[in-house]
Amino acid sequence: MPRLAHSIPKYRKHKASGQAVVTLSGVDHYLGPHGTKASKLSYDRLVAEWLAGGRCDPAGHDSLSVVELCARYYKHALQYYQKDGRCTGVAPAVKCVIRYLKAWYGEDSVAEFTPVALKALRQKMLEDGLSRRYINDHVNRIKRMFRWGVSEGLVPVEVVQSLATVEGLRKGRSQAREAAPRRPVTDEQLAKTLPHLTPTVRAMVELQRQTGMRPGELVILRPGDIDRSDQVWRYTPASHKTDYLGKNRKVYIGPRGQEVLRPFLLRGADQYCFSPREAVAEHYEARHAARTTPLSQGNRPAAKRHRSAKRPPGARYSVDSYRRAVQRAAEAAGVEPWSPGLLRHTFATEVRAKHGLEASQVLLGHSHANVTEHYAMRDEALAREIAAKTG
Repeated sequence: MPRLAHSIPKYRKHKASGQAVVTLSGVDHYLGPHGTKASKLSYDRLVAEWLAGGRCDPAGHDSLSVVELCARYYKHALQYYQKDGRCTGVAPAVKCVIRYLKAWYGEDSVAEFTPVALKALRQKMLEDGLSRRYINDHVNRIKRMFRWGVSEGLVPVEVVQSLATVEGLRKGRSQAREAAPRRPVTDEQLAKTLPHLTPTVRAMVELQRQTGMRPGELVILRPGDIDRSDQVWRYTPASHKTDYLGKNRKVYIGPRGQEVLRPFLLRGADQYCFSPREAVAEHYEARHAARTTPLSQGNRPAAKRHRSAKRPPGARYSVDSYRRAVQRAAEAAGVEPWSPGLLRHTFATEVRAKHGLEASQVLLGHSHANVTEHYAMRDEALAREIAAKTG
């Protein structure tokens, strides 16, 4: 019979000594006299630790290499950083930083990884042209990886304590380039882009502009998630960015947003409001309406479409497919490509200018005003007006 690859190591008797023994990762662990309660408790403890460590023997920090730590942490990241059954953007970022660790220090022991080594990797990232903020994010991911290793018994705690002394790069105090600041989408950019969008994606952009919701909250919008009992509708996303912290999220939809959304509510309560399938059908209908040849001299709508498409339209947009649709439309309009996430900045800036920072904080769903500061830009026109009167 085939050998079980994921079986639990057995509690056995070592005949020569009469002791109980269990073999974990190729290493024999003697537990005391066979059949005793103490030996069975030791067996349960060792096997539980072995399973918690990913079926790996945590003993021996010096024997574990950096590349082995990277492999175990990446496996952990794939399982841990998930949302709605999908892998988040954390795991790909971890994979990027692993490339640096593997290339320079992959064969070294984890106990030999020092702050000097971390600084050397940071300098390599700088020479590769990464921005200051991105370099700091990578350095923090390395620190987080080694902290996880300590919790798993794979890395000596002294290594993490020494790595914590490496501070992040400061603006103006390093040669790392500064990434361009995220600017809100201007009304001019928006007006030029909208005509090049399909009706479905255009409605998504207009609704996001009126509510400031995140793209991830927009694409999962369903009629059953909206409370329409009041003059202002309240949308409770089934999933959002900070739900793992136990925070609640409410999106308030006013009259203009309701006008945009109302035609997309004529469906089941559990169906997504914005469907790529409908957008594709609209695209074919528009092309059919614009055709100049008679039907007898050409194909019917969508007749030439390959019936076995590898990626047929799904039930809802993903954040990436929504972003790509908007960027393609911006390029067709001849404006600088922008992402839908910037509409949140546009909304926050407008609300702050009219109603103050606190109102912007509440509508964006932020717990702290300093987070809102990154989204809502200050009203420079108001500052100039006040300065002209007072200065």
